[in-house]
Amino acid sequence: MKLDHIDKGNEFDFGKTSNDYAVYRDIYPDSMYEKLISFGVVREGIKVLDLGSGTAILPINLSRIGAHFTASDISENQIRFGKEKAASLGINNISFKVCSAENTGFPDNTFDSVTAVQCFHYFDPEKAAEEIFRVLRPRGLFCKIFMDWLPYKDDKIYEMEQLVLKYNPYWTGGGFEKFRYSFPAWAESRFDMETVHSYNAVLEFSKENWLGRIKSCRGVGASLTDEKLAAFESEYRSMLEKYDEPLLLTHQIHIEVYRSEKKG
Repeated sequence: MKLDHIDKGNEFDFGKTSNDYAVYRDIYPDSMYEKLISFGVVREGIKVLDLGSGTAILPINLSRIGAHFTASDISENQIRFGKEKAASLGINNISFKVCSAENTGFPDNTFDSVTAVQCFHYFDPEKAAEEIFRVLRPRGLFCKIFMDWLPYKDDKIYEMEQLVLKYNPYWTGGGFEKFRYSFPAWAESRFDMETVHSYNAVLEFSKENWLGRIKSCRGVGASLTDEKLAAFESEYRSMLEKYDEPLLLTHQIHIEVYRSEKKG
């Protein structure tokens, strides 16, 4: 994938990270999933489409609620790993589809909710919003979620970002600041604002899990050559030696819930 506004137009492929992604990217706190339930995004018996699902982290973690999920992603490798993980856990209420967010191929009015976790910025916002509006049932919900680490609050995060930039100077995935919300242009004439919720959570990582999480990120495993990735891993392991375990790292979690203006 190549996008002009991401990493200065340089190519990246999350499919290259699928092995690490399936193991190390299941990092969202229980509080986030409980909020999605309380906001009505996931409920028993409804149909939910998870866009940019990667290895189906959200559907797997919320499968217990009894909704039927469809995990979709543009990467065949990500979907393959998601299928394998769901099967290994005996989860049978998740379907899988390789497709883009802008062209899912589903009929009109198929889903009660659509979710997009840590991925909407990779989509064409107008085309994706129109597709989400089309596949949602009247008054259905679209939930957009993002979680940021905070370099301005934690030297460990800042130090990691500088190392990523050493190996990949084109990476634009760092430097997160405090969340500020404004109603997006893509939602106009399609969605009403239902809920905006932003909060901080301290996440706990072993050094190995944090290293795996960073290796699976866009600027590292999805972009670097095998040689550069090995060099990055070696240097970052040495850098992490000075820190105690577990690593306690504050993240911002942003949840935006929109209700379709479509009438029944």
